[in-house]
Amino acid sequence: MVNQPLLLALDQGTSSSRAAIFNIKGELLMSASAPLSIQYPHDGWVEQNPKAIWESQFHAMAKLEKLLPAAKKNAIVTCGITNQRETTVLWRRSNGEPCGPAIVWQDGRTTDICSRWKNEGLEKEWRDRTGLLLDPYFSASKAQWLLENESEAKQALEDKDLCFGTIESWLLWQLTGGKRHCSDMSNASRTLLMDLKTRQWVEPFCDNIGLSPDALPELVPCRGDFGVIEKGHPFAGVAINALLGDQQAATLGQLCLRKGEAKCTYGTGAFLVINTQNQICHSESGLLSTLGWTDEKGLPTYCLEGSLFNAGTVVQWLRDGLGLIKKAEEINALAEEVESSEGVMFVPAFTGWGTPHWDPQARGLIIGLTRNTTRGHIARAALEGIALSVASLVDLAEQALNSHLKELAVDGGAAASNPLLQAQANSTGLSIRRPSNLESTAKGVALLAGLQAGVIEDIEKLALEREQNARMFYPEIDSLKRNRWRDKWDTALNRSLHWHDA
Repeated sequence: MVNQPLLLALDQGTSSSRAAIFNIKGELLMSASAPLSIQYPHDGWVEQNPKAIWESQFHAMAKLEKLLPAAKKNAIVTCGITNQRETTVLWRRSNGEPCGPAIVWQDGRTTDICSRWKNEGLEKEWRDRTGLLLDPYFSASKAQWLLENESEAKQALEDKDLCFGTIESWLLWQLTGGKRHCSDMSNASRTLLMDLKTRQWVEPFCDNIGLSPDALPELVPCRGDFGVIEKGHPFAGVAINALLGDQQAATLGQLCLRKGEAKCTYGTGAFLVINTQNQICHSESGLLSTLGWTDEKGLPTYCLEGSLFNAGTVVQWLRDGLGLIKKAEEINALAEEVESSEGVMFVPAFTGWGTPHWDPQARGLIIGLTRNTTRGHIARAALEGIALSVASLVDLAEQALNSHLKELAVDGGAAASNPLLQAQANSTGLSIRRPSNLESTAKGVALLAGLQAGVIEDIEKLALEREQNARMFYPEIDSLKRNRWRDKWDTALNRSLHWHDA
């Protein structure tokens, strides 16, 4: 029997790297992962070792290759790469050596740089052209910080030997043995350096940060021929046909193909993304306009996005910081020990606040504690804090679109939590749809690679056949109770935002 074509997806995330194999229906067949450490050298600083990022992805690939029966290896026809976005790496073109740490998307060390840009009156042009705000979240200020503070980066720039890239660029460089230095348009749209409408690098913006245009990666569509995996690597010889930022990949993996269809991914952070098709939808309330994905010619699908920096980190903190639980999944049983949080509010702003406030100095808080507060109340309040954060984004998205969302598709590790998703339904008034497979990010880039390789004809058909065994969560409270709950949340959030003013 002839083997059916298989799709390889490499999913490089903030806390781990995954490698997964899908069939052409988008069904997950097997996967493997490897952990990735994160360093916090100062308050608000978040960084990783670029070599460790690559080693983590390599190990995940090697583990998966060992799991795969030998007879199936030749069936893998294509590979797609999806990645944590905005995280920035500088390296030498001549030898591939990093010029400093990878500054992670959550990092807030560049607050002063962004404030300086704003004071110089640059924000309107940058926002008009890129769809983004001048915030430490995005790659441009991270690159400037590295150029100003890492001597090796300065020297590489002087030597005309510098490569700039986000994580898909760094992985592609490694996978192809330094043959390809590319950035796809979905990831490039998160750097503050790509014009969202023309889909070209804006060289004057590069001048603002001191980055030479010859350090920029080749700007490519999300689908194409990006080389093959080099000999000596797991899955050597497999063609690389798709590059896609993780949140865009999850949107595609959830088959949100029509205008107004939305998903939320609960990973390290929480990210609401709504398909706006071929229209760039601008928001005046802090949501971001971004490129979702392109076809092989570079024709785009755009999205509207709300970004929160902390979701899964809340559960990790309860486990590792407080020792409240031993395993992440224990939070669900603990939260279900109580019927409500009894007025306790948990604002998850460990590394600042994203949409809509864009305040890198905000910090987390727990408020409403009494002598009767138990571990269960704190656990439930933590999950509700994630849901209430996302509910605020849903409101803003509906205002920007001038229409109501009907349903929210969810994925990511924390989406396995029933109490979280029930809180999400209650806080938004929306139906919440959870697929049986939460690997939507890897699935999305696998489907895109399959389209480019010609083994998938039309993902619209997959959307029509969307699985019927998804778990649905529906609101269980009325609008009056919801509004009171949301008002109390707003009060807690405002205290989090203004703690540094005291």
